[in-house]
Amino acid sequence: MMGSFHVHSVPMRRSINQLKENEKISEIYLVSEKQLRPNKKGNLYLQFNLSDRTGSITGFIWNVTDASTCDFENGDYIRAEGTTQRFQGTLQFIAKSLEKVDASSVDTSEFVRLQLVDVPKAQHRLRELLRSITDPSLRNLADCISIDDAFIDQFSRTPAGVKLHHAYPGGLLEHSLQMMEIAVRIAELYPVLNRDMLLMGAFLHDIGKTRELAFGNEMYYTDQGQLLGHPFLGAEILNEKIAEAEKLSGEQFDAETAMLLKHMLISHHGTYENQCTKLPMSLEAMTLHFIDSIDSKIAEFRKYMHDDPNAGSPWTNYIPAIERKLYKAVKDLEDRS
Repeated sequence: MMGSFHVHSVPMRRSINQLKENEKISEIYLVSEKQLRPNKKGNLYLQFNLSDRTGSITGFIWNVTDASTCDFENGDYIRAEGTTQRFQGTLQFIAKSLEKVDASSVDTSEFVRLQLVDVPKAQHRLRELLRSITDPSLRNLADCISIDDAFIDQFSRTPAGVKLHHAYPGGLLEHSLQMMEIAVRIAELYPVLNRDMLLMGAFLHDIGKTRELAFGNEMYYTDQGQLLGHPFLGAEILNEKIAEAEKLSGEQFDAETAMLLKHMLISHHGTYENQCTKLPMSLEAMTLHFIDSIDSKIAEFRKYMHDDPNAGSPWTNYIPAIERKLYKAVKDLEDRS
């Protein structure tokens, strides 16, 4: 009699975007944003973020009394055991235990957000648009930056954010290039705008993020990013690039052009509430702010729709950060993501 045998299938990992309410979980995720906080009674709790290539979720461990509970660092892989729950419309993870896992035992491709931009193609288009600038000072500056391969490489790998819009390597390139494309089209509709100034402002507006943000297994703010912010850092980089352009071309950079560019960098957030040091005071600065808002908000809403766990529903969960649900039109969401 032939012996029977069983084929054991390897269980599929439970991705973030598959998690449901009141679900018991024991799975490996990437951890970031670890914070030990006191509650109103002074008791400590741990807040953290779990992520994989499909999305992220905020987690908590209540009443932390043992230091070993926090025995891991941001960017580590951990096995998280606990239960999901919904609070004010948002899915959260309440952990029973978090145990660090050796990175060598992990398939890291499961935790890298999909590369959403074709970098070589985007770099080619970026340089093409910069070459379309005709103003002598701005063209010298554009040429100086374009030939700096090390800087363009860093610019092309930097994310544009750590959580919301374009929060992945290459995000800064994609965001800036999209803004440049919008700038070209708006300048055609409104000839009163200085096309070259607007185009250069769109390229430079977030250039400080190359120093504000760092990234590896996680994306985080550098010390100078925390203390100074990317508008200030961007103005510093602009000063450096102007000096390089003057040395390269042997010509003095136009002082008023430099001032107007710096104004665009420090005012592009639009309001004091959004940490502007100055409000937009030129047509180009005001237009740049709204171009930035358009592209970043569309990317942010797309992310909320893409990461929403309500597969099959035309509506997302209620999103406290924007105080609404979003209609994601399930039938064509895949075409939008």
